[in-house]
Amino acid sequence: QVQLVESGGGSVQAGGSLRLSCTASVSTISYRCMGWFRQAPGKEREGVAAIYTSGGSTYYADSVKGRFTISQDNAKKMVYLQMNSLKPEDTAIYYCAARRSALSCGEWYKAENYNYWGPGTQVTVSS
Repeated sequence: QVQLVESGGGSVQAGGSLRLSCTASVSTISYRCMGWFRQAPGKEREGVAAIYTSGGSTYYADSVKGRFTISQDNAKKMVYLQMNSLKPEDTAIYYCAARRSALSCGEWYKAENYNYWGPGTQVTVSS
């Protein structure tokens, strides 16, 4: 069983930055696809970014490319989401997610492909 806990959410003005952190309670996060999703009120949960922890391949939604960066620290068993140039439409609850051991992050943007989820952290961007 993998437990995930997000931190780093908050309220910022448009153009600002936040860094989200996800801590995993496992012996290692190697050989996993780990992702960040978000869900705004009245909308479906959408994939924001993902990283394959063995190799470091990264994946991004078009809406965040060039603004968000996903990274990992395998030794600390943490995954980060650096969010720059935030926009009001980035306002949502952000969730960290992980798959069981995997060979890739195929279809990384599909929530049903992830086995474990954190409780979420709120990000609010004001105009």
